[in-house]
Amino acid sequence: QVQLVESGGGLVQDGGSLRLSCAASGVTFSSYTMAWFRQAPGAEREFVAGINWSAGSTYNADSVKGRFTISRDNAKNTVYLQMNSLKPEDTAVYYCAASTDVIPNRAERRYTYWGQGTQVTVSS
Repeated sequence: QVQLVESGGGLVQDGGSLRLSCAASGVTFSSYTMAWFRQAPGAEREFVAGINWSAGSTYNADSVKGRFTISRDNAKNTVYLQMNSLKPEDTAVYYCAASTDVIPNRAERRYTYWGQGTQVTVSS
């Protein structure tokens, strides 16, 4: 049974930092491209960042470039999202997702497995 479990969310002030983690089980983690998406209240879920199996290719949404960094540790079956210089507009539920695509895709439909999400709230 495939499971993706996110952790590390919470409440942080404007300009603060958080590190999200997503632990995978039930899959050959190193075979999957991984990504982070987020969904703010009343908004559609959007792509945040993605990383291919070897961590040789990473992609960030324009809204988080220079502030967020995605990484992975295949030995620990875990993908991370380091979030710096957080803004109130980053407030959302953050989801990790797994895809068999060779490189990250921004489309939700390309991702087979999803976590249940972790809440990130940035106060002004």
